Amino acid sequence: MDHATNIDVVRRPIHEANGLPNAHYIDPSVFDEEKHAVLFSQWAGFGVGAEVPEISDAVPQTFLGIPLLMLRDKSGKVRVFQNTCRHRGMILVEEPRKIEGAIRCPYHSWCYSTEGRLISTPHVGGPGQNTHDGIDRTLLGLIEIRSYVWMDIVWINISGDAPEFVDANAELVAQWADFDKPLFHGGENSTFQLALDCNWKLAVENYCESYHLPWIHPGLNSYSRLEDHYHIEVPEKYSGQGTWVYRQLKDDAGNTFPDFADIDEKWDTAAEYISVFPNVLMGVHRDHTFAIILTPEGPEKTVENIHLYYAEPKTDANLRAKNTEQWKLIFNEDIFVVEGMQRGRHAPQFDGGRFSPAMDGPTHLFHDWVASKLQTHRNTKMAAK
Repeated sequence: MDHATNIDVVRRPIHEANGLPNAHYIDPSVFDEEKHAVLFSQWAGFGVGAEVPEISDAVPQTFLGIPLLMLRDKSGKVRVFQNTCRHRGMILVEEPRKIEGAIRCPYHSWCYSTEGRLISTPHVGGPGQNTHDGIDRTLLGLIEIRSYVWMDIVWINISGDAPEFVDANAELVAQWADFDKPLFHGGENSTFQLALDCNWKLAVENYCESYHLPWIHPGLNSYSRLEDHYHIEVPEKYSGQGTWVYRQLKDDAGNTFPDFADIDEKWDTAAEYISVFPNVLMGVHRDHTFAIILTPEGPEKTVENIHLYYAEPKTDANLRAKNTEQWKLIFNEDIFVVEGMQRGRHAPQFDGGRFSPAMDGPTHLFHDWVASKLQTHRNTKMAAK
């Protein structure tokens, strides 16, 4: 493609910078460029371990056009494979299910273990001959996608060459070390999806700043005011916001969720919300956490997959449901904003917009990060010519 977008202006200091050009939100060719430069090259969010809670559970999911299979192997480890048979490329698993015995291709019945080994090739050498000298099973296991589980999020690196997850995200792991412990998914009433008519980046940009709270989230802002928030900015890694005023949810009898054990006293009143580049939005509180995994489905379509977690495996179901509805209300309040910005990107003379030097630091940080990954990608392609 013609890399015509000018991203130099994005990398200027915040008081001089413009946002990413319109094409980065509406152009299919630029979406494809970002897919490789930003999403495949990094540790991107794919799913959560709670989606495959038991051994042999398997969930197929397409990630930016790639058919993948997330499963929990016989040892309890979460793995991600390409969901394609090594024989003729047939899709192996069509619907979420438990793998009974082995992963069997429905086309010619080649079978794979939950660790990805090719273990059976019926009639490959002719009728009744299940082996052939030309078929080395040890070389034909499922293609495994590099993955890592942290805070129950299953992160994947499609390119396979990103630094180790704990190195790439060392600052975040340290910042939220208090929550790097067993988390318990709230179950069916603690997960939901939101379909957005917008580019995935707009969801990140909106989430990481508190500037919009007084106008978009009046209920939340009534007790956690704009002046109660602080910026979280770690260049090239993540950005977001924190509040010094977190109010625990209570039921009619005044009961709350149990707190996480052995966490810093700052969490008595504080909460933090971080956009982990590229596509994961996270929140931590003294009594629950959540993860929002953004699944881009085209330049102007995104699905948010939201999961809520608690400190103990059994919490009050009614309180969980109330918490889910509260967050659903807050996240729904953002939809008209991100979709409105998306429509605004079709105005040909919009120049990417400007940033408030005082209030938009986290958002500018994300724009700058995307631009830096695109520059690296473009320079690599130029050097290869």
